[in-house]
Amino acid sequence: MIDQRSSRLQAAYCEYIFEVFPGIDFRRWCEWGEWGDDYRAFAVVEDGRVIANTSVSRMRLRVQGRDIVGYQLGAVGCLPGHRGRGLARAAMTAALAHCGDAPVLLFANETVLEFYPRFGFVPRPQHVFGVEHSAAPGPAPAPVVDLADPAQRASFRALAAAATPISDRFGARGHGSIATWYAANDLASPLRALNEDAWVFAKIEGDVLHIDDIVARAPFDLREQLPRLIDRPIRALRFGFTPDLWWPQAQPVEVEADAYLFVRGLAMPSLPDRFPVLART
Repeated sequence: MIDQRSSRLQAAYCEYIFEVFPGIDFRRWCEWGEWGDDYRAFAVVEDGRVIANTSVSRMRLRVQGRDIVGYQLGAVGCLPGHRGRGLARAAMTAALAHCGDAPVLLFANETVLEFYPRFGFVPRPQHVFGVEHSAAPGPAPAPVVDLADPAQRASFRALAAAATPISDRFGARGHGSIATWYAANDLASPLRALNEDAWVFAKIEGDVLHIDDIVARAPFDLREQLPRLIDRPIRALRFGFTPDLWWPQAQPVEVEADAYLFVRGLAMPSLPDRFPVLART
C-alpha cells in the first residue's frame, strides 16, 4: 500500500499513472502536498516499479440527506506489458478488502465496463442538469482564486472541510483534495471567491454558464450572485452536480455520455442525479 508517507513509492506511482493514463499526472498534486491520509494506492510493485494498481479515496458521501462514510476507487489498471496475469484483479481485491462493507463507487473507463460487475458493482447513469435563465454581468466581478498559491490553497482546503452539502440527493462533502487535483492538472473551471465563505468553480461556454461546484460554509442565493460570476450575458445554466439544494427548478437535460458510474453497497434513490464532477477520482 502507498500512502502519504511513501515518498519513494509515490514517485513510482506517478510514473505508473503517466504510462497507463496518458495525459493524467499526479506529480504537481503531490508537490502541492495534497496527498493526504484519505488517499491510498493498493499497488503491485515489482523491482521498485508500480505495475498494477487500484487507488482508494475515503469519502464523506451525502445520500438522501444523510452523511455516509464511503470510498471511491480510481487509477485502476495495469501496465500493458504485464496484463493477463490477474494483477489488476489482485489490486482491486486488496482495495475492496480495505473498504470492508462500506459503500464504494467508481467512474470507469469505457474500455473496461465489463470488469467491475464481477466485483458486485452496478452501473448508474449520470444526468446533466440545466435551466434556462438569463443574466448580465454586474459591476463587481468576484476575484479569481489561484490554487497554485499555497496560502489560497490552504484557505480553500479549510473552507471545503467545513462546507455545506452540495446536494442532499447524491453528492460528497469535504472533497477539497480531489478538487485540487483537477486544479493541479488545469482541468478545473476558474474558482471565484464571492466572499471568504463562498467560492464557486464556474466557466462560460457560449452563452451558457457551467457551475461545476459550490464551496460555501452556508447556503446563499445563487441567483443573486450570478452577475459576479460572468463577464458576458448568459441565457442558461448547467450544473456539475445535482442542484437540488441550489436550484431546485433545474431538470435533467441529457444523460452524461462519458460518465460510467458504478456503485456497490449503496442504496440509491430512484431520482436522477449527478455526482459532483470535481469529486470524481
